[in-house]
Amino acid sequence: MTAGPARARRNAPPREQVLAAAMATIAERGLDGLTMAGLGREVGMSSGHLLYYFRSKDELLLQTLEWSESQLGAERRALLSRPDTVRERLDAYVDLYVPDGHRDPHWTLWLEVWNRSQNADADARARQAAIEGAWHRDLVALLAEGVSRGEFRRVDAERFAARMRALLDGFSIHVAIGLPGLDREHILAHVREFLDDSLAGGGSGGHDARK
Repeated sequence: MTAGPARARRNAPPREQVLAAAMATIAERGLDGLTMAGLGREVGMSSGHLLYYFRSKDELLLQTLEWSESQLGAERRALLSRPDTVRERLDAYVDLYVPDGHRDPHWTLWLEVWNRSQNADADARARQAAIEGAWHRDLVALLAEGVSRGEFRRVDAERFAARMRALLDGFSIHVAIGLPGLDREHILAHVREFLDDSLAGGGSGGHDARK
């Protein structure tokens, strides 16, 4: 009775290959094109073997999101460590946060995981919160640095970050679903204007994004 799972473990491709294939399928064909059978054909596994590893499609989607976020996290850490002004790094953070456009695969996946989280268990919710928390902590640290360096006016970094991410999430959903009249460039302009109005006046070292 154990031969099947044991054989599956020996013959399975690396986990990252499965998750990368899932993400590529979402990018090419959308979520409707991602099926366990189709993904199995892509990586040379049966849908039953995939279910053995991931237990459910919900778990596959969440692990794919975690894998995608690990890549974005590395990119985010790299840009936040640049020797730029804090405002330049904040603009880079926003640029990375906002979807590339309609049906951006990462945001398409995020929206699906959010939708399915209504029925998720405590572990899945905690893992989603961990992803959100990483973005939030980096933003709080960036804002606090801007205040301490005199680039930004004094704000409560924790509260400002919570409000700013709510703004980014709302705008990003508009871009990801392709809401008419609000493309990526319009959204980025709105956010830059909001940051100019909200953070300007820090001191002589401040950065004026209008220049």
